[in-house]
Amino acid sequence: MADRLYLGIDVGTGSARAGIFDGQGRRRGIGTHPLEIWSEHGEHYEQSSEDVWQACCRAVKRALEQADVGAESIAGIGFDATCSLVALDAADRPVTVSSSGEDARNVILWMDHRAIAEAARINETSHEVLRYVGGVISPEMQTPKLLWLKTHLPASWSRAARFFDLPDYLTYRATGSDVRSLCSTTCKWTYLAARDPGPGWQTDFFHEIGLGALAEEGFRRIGTQIRPMGERISGLTDSAARELGLCPGTPVGVSIIDAHAGGLGLLGAVVDGQPPDPSTLQRRVALIGGTSSCHMAVSREPRYPGGIWGPYYSAMIPGLWLTEGGQSATGALIDHVIDSHASSAGLRAEAEHTGTTAYALLNARLERMSEQQPLPALLTQDIHVMPDFHGNRSPRADPTLRGMISGLDLTSGPDALALLYLATIQAIAYGTRHIIQTMNSSGYQIDTVLACGGDTKNPLFVREHADVTGCRVVLPREPEAVLLGAAILGAVASGDRTSVLEAMTAMDAAAVEIQPATGELRAYHDRKYRVFQRMHDDQLIYRELMKQ
Repeated sequence: MADRLYLGIDVGTGSARAGIFDGQGRRRGIGTHPLEIWSEHGEHYEQSSEDVWQACCRAVKRALEQADVGAESIAGIGFDATCSLVALDAADRPVTVSSSGEDARNVILWMDHRAIAEAARINETSHEVLRYVGGVISPEMQTPKLLWLKTHLPASWSRAARFFDLPDYLTYRATGSDVRSLCSTTCKWTYLAARDPGPGWQTDFFHEIGLGALAEEGFRRIGTQIRPMGERISGLTDSAARELGLCPGTPVGVSIIDAHAGGLGLLGAVVDGQPPDPSTLQRRVALIGGTSSCHMAVSREPRYPGGIWGPYYSAMIPGLWLTEGGQSATGALIDHVIDSHASSAGLRAEAEHTGTTAYALLNARLERMSEQQPLPALLTQDIHVMPDFHGNRSPRADPTLRGMISGLDLTSGPDALALLYLATIQAIAYGTRHIIQTMNSSGYQIDTVLACGGDTKNPLFVREHADVTGCRVVLPREPEAVLLGAAILGAVASGDRTSVLEAMTAMDAAAVEIQPATGELRAYHDRKYRVFQRMHDDQLIYRELMKQ
């Protein structure tokens, strides 16, 4: 299979990327193109489906050029994307989801929190469906966003003939076939993939939450053909192939959400000589770190850790139940902390002048500052951060929580920024520890974190996650594991691999292990973790005091 290549197309928050891989999971070429984002009203984030598609086309052409291969070498294509909501009319033209009224702005980005009130209304129903989203639906999911559209933009609600999750929009654009992914519909739309007496959309739920019109239409606007990831949909249409620079008829697999693609690109690695199987997988969690972070774990049986999304049947690895934790802002939070500090401009200018990154400069400064300390982590003895600046996705499942910082003084120079940067990364790691702890309380035995994404390219981020969680962190051979996960779907769609798990085992590989701290450093983080928990409790007390 070395002469047959697989294309993964990944749409993240800020860019579209394409990666070409061989049958052993080795990358041959990569291309990227930025995406436009509109942000208004503080909680509204919007994109354009046409801009997204054109960015994919440009990224694919660059990947082919870098790989120096022809379009005929691509045996299969897989798509992944953020779980963003796309609205199209009956002629497949964009329908505005924006208060601006611009039809080009027809995508509600995953991180958009405009539907907090609608999510609260849905949660008040206590419907059984909520048991499969950790007990509490998030405003980042699609039913609250649909309810917001129906309430606030009724003209758009009426005009829209199709509502897509973004990864499913991409396969529709590529093939012309309206096939929805079991991943996106189960994880973000409340489709139940496993239910006695049978799976499917829950009609009573949609009526109860005020979206009964979708049920009365037979769910045609949100999907009637729902298939497992990687299954071949059909081939590229002539027009899509022309735009992408590929061959018509190239097999396209059912899509997946971007973080879940990362799970496919990580969890198949052989660790300690053990390939993935249901027994070893319950000890692993995939951490996909970027603008936000996701934590993906799978098991044979459904598990119900409160406040963590799922359990979702066959939503990532077919036949296994998925549990999905996450943090709404991680890379975005680190950048916010840096860019909002008084020393940010000087730091960014120095990074540009020296050809490095702000993170590398801060890491080096922390090393110098810690010369009189046994370890850099100990520098944050008196500064603590609660990282929920964009709410808490899990396990508290409270989008109204906000960030907190304790221990600030009157200094505002580069050293002060370095300390705040370190404390923020540690706080994100404490959030991951809280998620893993909650997962383990429901029956998992997680002791290994397989990590990828932009955050994990920062050695400080990786080291603090190992030390804080007490888990070893394993980095993959292929750092672009999300792209690899999409390509795995292409390998399955091509027929060269018979299952997703087989493709994962063949194409994933581990590279580096970071062992967690012990002794005094472990005890130090235990103390700071107690502070992390207390800061949440204190915030709730402040709220109660302000109600008096």
